[in-house]
Amino acid sequence: MEIRKITIFGGYGRGGEKERVDQVDLEMGDLLSIVGPTGSGKTALINDIGLFADENTPSRRRVLINDAAPAEEFLDDPARNPIALITQHTGFLSDATVAAFLDTHARIRKRGNRDAVIADILDFANQITGEPIITGSSMTELSGGQSRALLIADAVIIGNSPIILLDEIENAGINLTRALEMLRKYEKIFVFVTHDPRITLSSDYRIVMKGGAMQDAITTSPEEKRIGEKVTELDKIIVGLRDRISSGERMLEKEFRAIMDMTWLT
Repeated sequence: MEIRKITIFGGYGRGGEKERVDQVDLEMGDLLSIVGPTGSGKTALINDIGLFADENTPSRRRVLINDAAPAEEFLDDPARNPIALITQHTGFLSDATVAAFLDTHARIRKRGNRDAVIADILDFANQITGEPIITGSSMTELSGGQSRALLIADAVIIGNSPIILLDEIENAGINLTRALEMLRKYEKIFVFVTHDPRITLSSDYRIVMKGGAMQDAITTSPEEKRIGEKVTELDKIIVGLRDRISSGERMLEKEFRAIMDMTWLT
């Protein structure tokens, strides 16, 4: 089944009040950010999406796929589920190697040339994480950032999930700017739970959460997009400084001033 659209119908906040946002429509290629203070209900919203809520969760929201109730096969067969959820918790119970984990998933998903698929995943993941992922390492040995990078790449390439939900990936220790650049190349619906302005201002829309309810749905303006580009420039400076410090270099104040003078932040 080709996924063209997902629709979220508003329900109720924690206090029983009806959500101010009645309906959100997302089409392939859209990036949505879910923003709000800690405890505002951001994660509950993406969980509703991932569960295909049908007025059967505390929020009483509804989720439709292509303007209809989700197909039974989505609910019954994980291999056919069009949604991948990358959470903040990436611990693994299996001590299988990275290569064995990816090979098993590729086999389950019936991906043809598994070696090529695994190579593509590692190339993707290693571009957005610090230390390269070694295929002979066990899954339990990976750092939090490596785990999250690997799961994002796995969902995009092996799972080929048309709808990907990402919960606060800015806390994963990955190169966020590079990750956004790479994800934009794929015609999928990406939904981010985030506190990060780089993600929010790079998104097409954002939902503002408060008290467990959707308070507003905002389309990112061209002006905000321009601000987002400058925020990204700032991020590149910070990432560069972080990498140099992590590699053992010392920083000089005059050098830092020269870097700031070369940037166009006004």
